[in-house]
Amino acid sequence: MSREPVQTRNSETRQFSTFFLDDQFFGVEVLSVQEVIRYQEMTRAPLAPAMVKGLINLRGQIVTAIDIRQRLGMPARAADKLPMNVVVRSDDGVVSLLVDSIGEVVEVGDEAFERPPKTLGAAAQELVKGVYKLKERLLLILDTERAITLPGITNRTSTAVAE
Repeated sequence: MSREPVQTRNSETRQFSTFFLDDQFFGVEVLSVQEVIRYQEMTRAPLAPAMVKGLINLRGQIVTAIDIRQRLGMPARAADKLPMNVVVRSDDGVVSLLVDSIGEVVEVGDEAFERPPKTLGAAAQELVKGVYKLKERLLLILDTERAITLPGITNRTSTAVAE
């Protein structure tokens, strides 16, 4: 049986790699995910914003690890709980999103998409593109580019000096 995208008359489907932060169910577009890995030892990055938990060595590539809980203004993860890494590709390179636990790849139809609810906190309003109503819960879609762009830090590509 083929796993091609299902299309109905007015709807297409999208695939999201999912993860949890507490009981909140989040997703990022599967095409932006490089890999999902267990906790990796991190080296603290001096003078980095608090949400940058450190740098990990991913097979020789140095990758910044951003705590998505902190980025969304959520309470800190319990000290005895190690995060998982959702490694995503962006315009500026590869970044690891530190999450509580990993879900699965979910395929949803565009007809289930809605704008983010007004009840989300300010940080979440900025970082959540929208939600999909699933049978058992809401799937919050994280805007990966915004999530990895840290407040007060200019984009690396925009700081190039014109010659």
